[in-house]
Amino acid sequence: MPSYDNMPEMELYQPVQIQDAVSLAARLAERGWLVGGGQDTYGWIKDRAKRPEALIDLTGIESMRGIRETADGIEIGALTTLTEIHSNEMIRSQYGVLAEAAEAVASPQIRNVGTLAGNVSQDVRCWYYRRGLQCYRAGGNLCYADTPEGQNREHALFNASRCVAVTPSDTGPALVALEATMVINSESGERTVAAEDFFVGPDVDIENPTVLRPGEILTAVRIPAKWANADYFYEKVADRNVWDFALVSLASVMRIEGGNIAESRMVCGAVECTPRRLTAVESAVRGMPRNKATADSVAGMASEGARPLNFNHFKMPLMDNLVERSLTA
Repeated sequence: MPSYDNMPEMELYQPVQIQDAVSLAARLAERGWLVGGGQDTYGWIKDRAKRPEALIDLTGIESMRGIRETADGIEIGALTTLTEIHSNEMIRSQYGVLAEAAEAVASPQIRNVGTLAGNVSQDVRCWYYRRGLQCYRAGGNLCYADTPEGQNREHALFNASRCVAVTPSDTGPALVALEATMVINSESGERTVAAEDFFVGPDVDIENPTVLRPGEILTAVRIPAKWANADYFYEKVADRNVWDFALVSLASVMRIEGGNIAESRMVCGAVECTPRRLTAVESAVRGMPRNKATADSVAGMASEGARPLNFNHFKMPLMDNLVERSLTA
């Protein structure tokens, strides 16, 4: 597929109020794309792989920016940049797993303009799909990555259904670990969705990686105080330290009482079409100390049930090693 040096012609709308943006999103529906930082959107459009008729630029809506304390935690505006998140002192001190996840995204230049909403809402990064091939996700009848010669080292180990692409979001696993809530606005009003339910696999919807539908706008993310100041671990393994997507990542939070793990949430990225909760590991370590003996007792549990493709077997020991590191860090 050729790449172009100029953008195609399209309509541009620049609302300054959420309600105006919601009205535009409802009227334009699938013909209009929402834009914040634009790091995912502009690539699609420049390559002519997708052709929206209009862009709804949300960057003028100040109420969708910023980090605010609430009665039960914090609320982060959807247009808050990743740099603002990882450099915010309140997030760094109380919700460090999210600060580290935001800092792991791409490069400083991208984090300076990329937004939280964009990071969790971006489309999958499978190169067959991105280059315009008619795979299942694009309305075709074949997954090019899941073939004998398919290049699939970055793809899913678990719960693939026709499409084997993984969620590319670095912040998604951290938000699931923190039991965040996604705030979504439309002409029907406001609805909230648990971060764990915000991401959907191809067995639910082959074309959309999140629950967002035409006419809906993710306006904020709320994080409960429950996990404030919790012990945490975050690590992203990638081919490069910058400007790259995870091969495997792990976000975990743990509440320690009396020297033992009273409760934990462990979430892997880049191993499934959605962030993957390691519920078996969470149950196994409950009531155990955070040490090497506990890590040894759950060795191999994280990757149980994996169905690797031709070139991604290496992800299984990476998952298990990250869990061990999270319990011994």
